Parts: sequence; C-alpha cells; structure tokens
Amino acid sequence: MIADRRTIATLAVLGIAAAACGRSPAKGRGSAADPAAAFGLTETQRARIHVQPVTATTFRPTIEVSGTVAFDGDHSTQVLAPISGPVSRVLVEPGARVEAGQALAYVASPDFAAALAAYRKAQGAAVNAMRIAVRDSALFAHDALARQELEQAQTDAASAAADRDATLDQLRAIGADSVTITAIQENRAVQVPQGVIRAPLPGVVVERLISPGQLLQAGQTPCFTVARLSTMWVMANVFEHDLPDVAIGDPADIHPAAGDVTFHGTVDYIGALVNPDTRATAVRIVTGNPGGGLKRDMYVQITIRSRHARQGLLVPVSAVLRDAENLPFVFVTQPDSSFTRRNVELGSRVGDQFEVTSGVVAGDRVITEGGLFLQFAENQ
Repeated sequence: MIADRRTIATLAVLGIAAAACGRSPAKGRGSAADPAAAFGLTETQRARIHVQPVTATTFRPTIEVSGTVAFDGDHSTQVLAPISGPVSRVLVEPGARVEAGQALAYVASPDFAAALAAYRKAQGAAVNAMRIAVRDSALFAHDALARQELEQAQTDAASAAADRDATLDQLRAIGADSVTITAIQENRAVQVPQGVIRAPLPGVVVERLISPGQLLQAGQTPCFTVARLSTMWVMANVFEHDLPDVAIGDPADIHPAAGDVTFHGTVDYIGALVNPDTRATAVRIVTGNPGGGLKRDMYVQITIRSRHARQGLLVPVSAVLRDAENLPFVFVTQPDSSFTRRNVELGSRVGDQFEVTSGVVAGDRVITEGGLFLQFAENQ
C-alpha cells in the first residue's frame, strides 16, 4: 500500500512537470468539454502505465444486490387465539423450543362450557335419531312403514351424527385434550378446563404478543409467532437489466453487514411483477442459518452467481474510473501511442472484472494501472 502511494505521488509529480514543459500541443489533453481528446506521455511516464487488450471471454455473471431476511414462510406462522376470553397464564417465553401441539398459554374462556353443552345436545339428538331410524327399519321390514319415511329417518340420523362430530371437533379446536374428549364421549363428568392455545408446528417461539389478563378475540388476536430458524428466506430486489442472468436454482452468497460469516443459499422464486417505483423484481433465496446468525429484517448484501455462461467483454476493475458525474470510463491507447478517454456502460461484475456492454470493442487496449494519474494529468 505504501509503495502504491509513493508510485501515485511520483506519477503526479511527473504529470505536473509534463504539464509545465513536456506536453505536445498537437496531442493536447482531455477535458470535461472534450472527453475523447487524446494526449501523450513521456517515456518515463509511459513506463509506469500498464495496458491490457480487451478480448471476448466466456463467463458466468454475478449479480450483487441488497436484501432483507425473513422467516421461512413454509415453516413459520403467527398463532391466533382460537377462543375468546382473558389470558390466565402464559407458559412459554421467546426463545423456547416447542413441538406441534404443545400448550403455549391458558385462557379462562366460557367457550369451552358452551361447546360442551352443544356437544351434549348434539349427542342426545344423534342417539334419538339413530333409535328412530332403527325402529323404522324394523317397521319397514314388516311392511308397516313406507320406504320414504324410512329413508327420511336414516337421513335425519346421519345429519344428527354429523352435527355431533362437528361439536366434538369444536371442543378439540379450543384446546380440549384427548383424555377430556374420551371422558366426554363416555358421558363421564369432566372438570371444565381452561382453554388452551397450542403450537401449530414445531419450532422456536420468536414473539410473545400477549400478557396475562389480556382479553383475546377468537380468530383475531395474534398471540405468538413460532418459526423454524434452521432455514431463512432472503428477499432480494433485482433490477430489470440483471433479471436475464437470474434463474431458479442459481447459488447465492449472503453477507450480513456485521461479522465475516457468509451464508450460502439458492434462488427458489422469481417474482412475476416489477415494482413500478423501483423497477425491481422480488427474488427469494432460501438459505441455511447455522448458528442463527441471520435475523428477521436484517439487511444483507447478496451475490447471485448465474449458472448459465455467456460471452462478453471483460476489463479489470482497476481500469474503470469515474468522472465528475460518476459515470464510468476507461482510457484506451490510440494507434499513435497516445491515450483517449472512452465512456463505457457496465454490466455484471465478475470477480475482479467488469463486463463492458458498450464503449470498447475486442482488440482495444485499455489502461489497467496508472489510469488515476492520467485522470489527474488530464484535469490540470
């Protein structure tokens, strides 16, 4: 680094000297008004300039974009209250690992008593309807009942049984366990339990959104968020000109702002819409999350590596400079050994090289080292 600074300083001094006494009036120097103008250098100065020919190369593009981290939507969910009433007890805290069906909180709710009463009524109606259907079947067998009346009795019995099963499912939905359900089916006395909020899937409790005493509304109040953290989604925004180089299955590297750990994922979804404000398309990447380093809503930098090779012109990153308007350009050698500035358009970055989509052609020789000196000398 120190040697590079000394080289740049030496080149600057040589440039000032050249500006004072050694520049050819015929070749002049580039300027903001005429960026394509050519100018020459002394032999000493030229010895410190490195050039490289531009050649057509086959490469696999890389696309660098920013994005945010989200929970894996296939293995995470927000848990809503299945019953209404005040929270009597919270059983888990954020960070707790839970299994599917595990109790997360108790609710002192009258819904269970109402559901139990509904089951008792439905069970009585089902038993009575079945008794009538059996009786009518015996009467029909002795030609004492019309077939239409028998079929109606059988339909009523099936309907009553369906209503009973629906009320039983309602009891399960509000948290009644298997022991309680069995006791209810056997018509044994049961203690009215508290309603239970259960985990719908295995994972980690990442949010607790309720507190004891809080009044819940069935199907409306969010209570917890449970997510599997071993995999995460990374949502990237890819601009239109880069979309042709992105395909489902492409590997991607995710770089958080903090730390030096790189996470490796795969593109598994490309949106069908372009955001009219940003002109970008949503791309989703699924990645493993060893150590839990990725957090929801974290900002990350993403490098997507295309699996499809294509041909183009590549120049070293060091060859590309920026003008006062931050537009990219390169210096190209002329047949008379002078140099001229060429404005260029850049495509993908490929390692330590840029793809150039316009401004140079195969065979051009561009300056790869010493371009900063030329830019400085040009502006004197």
